[in-house]
Amino acid sequence: MRSASRQDPGLDLAQRFSNTKVIRSSLAIPLATGLLAIASLLHAAEGPYNEAADARLDIQQALAQSLTANGKRPLLLVFGANWCGDCKVLDIAMKSGASAALIARDFRVVKIDVGRFDKNVDLADSYGVPLKKGIPAVVIVSPKGDVLYATRAGELADARGMGESGMHAFFKQAAADGKPN
Repeated sequence: MRSASRQDPGLDLAQRFSNTKVIRSSLAIPLATGLLAIASLLHAAEGPYNEAADARLDIQQALAQSLTANGKRPLLLVFGANWCGDCKVLDIAMKSGASAALIARDFRVVKIDVGRFDKNVDLADSYGVPLKKGIPAVVIVSPKGDVLYATRAGELADARGMGESGMHAFFKQAAADGKPN
C-alpha cells in the first residue's frame, strides 16, 4: 500500500510535463509577439531613400523652393539605395556629426533612390554621374538648375572607410566648389 506522502511516479512525470508545457506556452506567446513586433518595425522602418518617390518631381519642387526661399541654396542630390551600407553611413553623417550643420546651412537635400541600379539611372546620367563608379553619389545643382559639382569617380562610394572626418572634408570642399559664381 502506498503512503499518502508518496506520489505515483507516473503522475509526477505527467505533472512535470504538463507544467513544462504551460511554461513553454506562457513564454511562447510573448516571445512570438515580441518577434513579430520587431519584424514589423524592421519592415516598416524607412531607409534613407524613399523607394516610391518621384525623383524628378522632388527635384522640381526643391528647385522651385530654392528659387523663392531666402538664401537661395543649391540642391544636393544624393543618389543611393537602402540596401547600400555606404549610403546608410552617409545618411547618418548628413543628419548628425560634423557634416550635418554644414549640409543644413549650405544645401537643400534631395535623396534619390537608384534601387538595384534599375531606377533613376537615366536621371543620374543626365547630371553627369556615372553610377557604375559607386554609390552614394552626389550632384550639386544651382537654384537655376545648373550642375555646379558632381561626383564622377565614386568619391563617396567608400563612405564607411572615409569616416566622419573624411566625409566632412569632402562636403566642405564640395560646398566651396559648388558655390555659384
